[in-house]
Formats: sequence, structure tokens, C-alpha cells
Amino acid sequence: MFHMHGNRHCGPRGSRRWGPFAVTWEVDSADMGGSGRGRRGRMFDGSELRLILLKLIADQPRHGYDLIREIDELTGGAYAPSPGVVYPTLTLLDDMGLIEEQKAEGAKKQFAATEAGRVHLVERADDITALFARLTDLGAERQRTDSASIRRAMGNLRSVLMHRFSRGEMNTETLHKIVAMIDDTAQKIERLD
Repeated sequence: MFHMHGNRHCGPRGSRRWGPFAVTWEVDSADMGGSGRGRRGRMFDGSELRLILLKLIADQPRHGYDLIREIDELTGGAYAPSPGVVYPTLTLLDDMGLIEEQKAEGAKKQFAATEAGRVHLVERADDITALFARLTDLGAERQRTDSASIRRAMGNLRSVLMHRFSRGEMNTETLHKIVAMIDDTAQKIERLD
């Protein structure tokens, strides 16, 4: 099972820290027959993140926060690069002549791809396709994990109810309380956005 975290670590600490363009994740090796210690690794290296940002900017002029939000949406909330990674990468892309700042309202810098940036994207089209597949795969994995959590919770409820009913006679008042709790929860779930 993968446990995604941004540039922070929320489990057993690994032996080394990855560079500024890294996103960490943990693999619960207990799920794979291991000892249960987490393992850390990179989501995207610097050149990969540059390609992702360049492609998104070429699709539509954007500022840094738009890029973070777009990547977050592509992955279903499983990954969003930090501003501390995105903004230096934008500066680098600008220095490389692949993007340029556009006039924008407010204090936010908006960037558009240059002709050199578009040519670079054409040259790296296969790499870009693979990178965006990784982003959408993260979203799909997140969705599977989320639905697994729901199935686990439903199974837990079923087990608790079966255990309560198997212990013998249950008084009417307790039974009505349980039914009311389940009905109340169902109505709350129905009202969620």
C-alpha cells in the first residue's frame, strides 16, 4: 500500500533525504511480506517536473499556484508539488528561454511557453505522455485506496453489528438506538457535496 505525503515524512524515517525536486512516499513493506519499515523515493526528478510544468504552461498561460492546483487535480489530491519546488523551477524554465512572463493583473507572475519551449515539448512528446500517465495513475491509485477505505469501514460496521447480534438477546431500546445511528449516518452521507 502506498502512503502519499508531500515533502514531509509521516512514518518511519528513511536513511536519506532526497533533493528539492523530490516528493516522498512510503511503501508499507508489511503489505508485501516485509518488515513493515517504510521506504522513500522520488516522485519526479527536476527534469521531469520541468517537463510537466512546461506542458501545462504551453496548454494555457498560468501562474505558480495554478500549476500546483492543476497537478493536484490531475492526481486526485495524491500529489501537489510545493511552492518551494515550483517557483524555482519556473525561474529555471524562464532562464532556459522555454517560458516567459506575461503581463497579468495583480502581483502574480503568469507565464506562457515560448517557441523554444513548444519545440522542446515536441522533441520530448513521448516522455511527456509517460509523465502525465504517471500523474493520472496516481489519481487512480488514490481513488482505489479511498474506495478500499470505505469498504473497510463498511466491513467493520458489519462485523460489529454481527458481533452484537450474536451475543444473544438485544433489548428493543438498544436496537432502536443502533437503527437511528445508522439512519442518521446514511442521511449525513446523502447530504455531502
